[in-house]
Amino acid sequence: QVQLVESGGGLAQAGDSLRLSCELSGGNFNAYYYGWFRQTPGLEREFVAAISRRRVPPDYADSVKGRFAVSRDDAKSTAFLQMNNLKPEDTAVYFCASGSTTTRNPEMYDYWGQGTQVTVSL
Repeated sequence: QVQLVESGGGLAQAGDSLRLSCELSGGNFNAYYYGWFRQTPGLEREFVAAISRRRVPPDYADSVKGRFAVSRDDAKSTAFLQMNNLKPEDTAVYFCASGSTTTRNPEMYDYWGQGTQVTVSL
């Protein structure tokens, strides 16, 4: 059974950096594309970034472009989201997801992690 486990969330101040990790077990990490989403209470899940298997530039939401970087380490079965220059509006639960294509549509992803809270204060 495929499982995704996120880690690395926590408390940060504006301008700080955090790195989220997403480790896959029970499946072939190399076979999947990976997306990161975030959600705040009362709002829909929001696309953040996605990375494909091939040498294609990652996709980023405009709100994080230039501050966040998504990467993957196939040898470690782990995807990463490096978040720099954090802002209070980045506060959310962050989820990673795996699927067969890079897309901004959360419904197209097959597996989801449990989420990790990121809270950014002024």
